[in-house]
Formats: sequence, structure tokens, C-alpha cells
Amino acid sequence: MQSNYKRLGDYIRQVDVRNRDLAVDNLVGLTIEKAFIPSVANTIGTDLSNYKVISNGQFACSLMQVSRDGKMPIAMFKGEKGIMSPAYPMFEVYRKDELLPEFLMMWFSRKEFDREVTFWAVGGVRGSLTWEDFENLNIPVPSIDEQRKIVSEYQAVERRIENNRRLIATLESTAQTIYRQMFVDNIDLENLPQGWRMGTIGEFCSKLASGATPSGGKESYKKYGVALIRSMNVHDLRFVHDELAKIDDAQADKLKNVIVDENDILFNITGVSVARCCKVPYRILPARVNQHVMIIRPKYEYTSEFLLLTLLTNENKAALLGISDGGSTREAITKKDIDKFPILIPHFDILHEFHSKVESLFCYKEQIEQENQLFENVLSLLLTKLSKL
Repeated sequence: MQSNYKRLGDYIRQVDVRNRDLAVDNLVGLTIEKAFIPSVANTIGTDLSNYKVISNGQFACSLMQVSRDGKMPIAMFKGEKGIMSPAYPMFEVYRKDELLPEFLMMWFSRKEFDREVTFWAVGGVRGSLTWEDFENLNIPVPSIDEQRKIVSEYQAVERRIENNRRLIATLESTAQTIYRQMFVDNIDLENLPQGWRMGTIGEFCSKLASGATPSGGKESYKKYGVALIRSMNVHDLRFVHDELAKIDDAQADKLKNVIVDENDILFNITGVSVARCCKVPYRILPARVNQHVMIIRPKYEYTSEFLLLTLLTNENKAALLGISDGGSTREAITKKDIDKFPILIPHFDILHEFHSKVESLFCYKEQIEQENQLFENVLSLLLTKLSKL
């Protein structure tokens, strides 16, 4: 082992500060993707005075079921204080003149780190990692100046990604605002403008179809090949490249009924992400979809953005989900549900006008998303370089 590798436990110490005075009400959770998110837990009647307080620069992790998940949820907290369940171990770097917390978080972000902790967790109770084994992990500790340089490079790319994300959100919001101004606000469904009418999604589509998972399941996925789009890739207005599966030509040929075209809308029809939808990015083609994703193919290219934003209105999203007064939602949406779903059909001149207004927004958005994908690859390369320190 290289000489600059040190025992992690020699640089960190556990922290356990409780919210005794209830001074902190920012309840957060930790995802398997190593990020903090606002907690959705129901805390009515919960004694939050026993919850742990986490401060800027401190870490929280979960040691449970690491081998099952193949990842260890762990993240460095940024910003104002938060509170978390007492079940989360928390720690901090106490030798910051030798190890930067930001550098350590980079090390935790590596896929190789997850593989290592998964290996050590195999022998644990229910596939969990012990704190002792966690402390005994070896990490590189180059000079503090070298760490600062590495962190600075990494954070510069992160800032570019975050700036792009804000710009993407602005473009999406602008497109939705234009949609509402033209097709929702001040539109009286009982007295529609001349040439407007109520119709169905099916009238706009030349194809509605979902695919299948190749025989062999995940074991049949390849490193290279034709993209197989799954529900995890489809978010509202955004295509997520993480874990995009690939299949070979023979498998793709079996799914030739669901060859994805450039202007197709991808719509999740089952599971927790049901009713999420986005346009397919041209850069991932050729592609197919599995049984959890439906292709919605507009008859006319210029109606793609209109149809997508129609599916994403709060009113239509609620109707598609079948949300009742009791708050229950459906777990699946059928082809018939989509085909017969009622929507407003404006005059085609208006649809052309709308397309001319938002097409450039969507094109620019895709360019920025592609740039962010390249930046994400750069981050991965920077993390890979840590192994060579």
C-alpha cells in the first residue's frame, strides 16, 4: 500500500449533539446517492429533542444494509444546522490541518469506496458495516496543499454543474409559464375560442407503446449497445442518465416495436414514479423502453412540447394519478388511460405559434444538459485519479 494511506479512524471522531432545547427544526434525511434532502417523515407527536444536530462540515452516514444496497449513504452537511434521526452515526474531521473534510467527501463519493465497504459489510449483521470496520478503512492523505488543489478543481466543476442546473430550471419554468399563458389562464372551457375544442391525447398520437425487460434481466445488460430506458431515467421534464442500461443488437431487435424516435415523450406507467414524463434526448438514441415506460409519439413534430407540458400541468397530473380526496394514488396507468385522456385541443395555428416560442428553450435546455453530462464525466475522472495518490 502506498505510504500516504492512513487509517480513517485516526482523523475522525464521532459527534452526538442532541436537540435538547428544540432550537433546530430543519429536519433532514440522507439518500443512498450521498446527499441530504428535506425529510418527508411524519413527526407529529415525535419528540425531536432526542434528534441529533448536524452542523456545517460534519458527516452523517448509515451503516445498515450496505452489502444489500451496494452503496453506503454518507454525506458532508453544508449550511445551517439540521436535525436527523438518532439512528444516523455522525462524525467530523478533527485534524483539519492534515485532512480536509471536502477531500474526504470526494473519497467517499468514489464507486471504489462503495465496493470496498460492501466487501467489509458482507460479514456483518444483515449486511451492515460496523463502526470499527469503517474506522479501519485506509484513505490517502496527501499534503494539505495538494488536497486544496484537488478540491478546488473538483468544486470548480461542481459550480459549473450547479449554475447549469439553475439555468435549466429557469428555461423549464419559462416554457411552463408560456404554456399557461396561452392554454390555461383566462381560458373558459365552456366558451372556447373559435377552432378550439376538447379531445383526447390519442388524437395527437401515432403510437402509444411500452416494452419489456430482456430475458436474463439486469444480468443481460451490456457496457455498450442500444440504450434501454427504464423508469429511473424518466423524471418530469428531465432525462436522468445515471444507470442507463444498454442491450445488444439481438436484444434490441426483440424490442423493435418500441424503437424510440427523436420527438417521443417518455411516460412512466408504473411504480413510485408513475406519471413522470420527459422528451427523449436525441443524444441517447438509438434506444428502446422497458415495460415500465410508455412511448407517446405525437403525430406532428410541432406538437411534442405542447403534449409534454399538457401532461405536466397540476390538474392533468392529478387526474392521471387518480388522486382522490383521501390522497390515494394509482400505481399504474394503462395505454387506454392515456389514449382516452381528455385534453384541450387548440387551433393548429396556435399550436404552431406555441412551438415557435418554446422550441428554442427546449433545444438550449438539451444543450446545457449535455454539457452537464460531460461535466459529470469530468467529476468521475477526478475521483478516479484519487486512487493513484
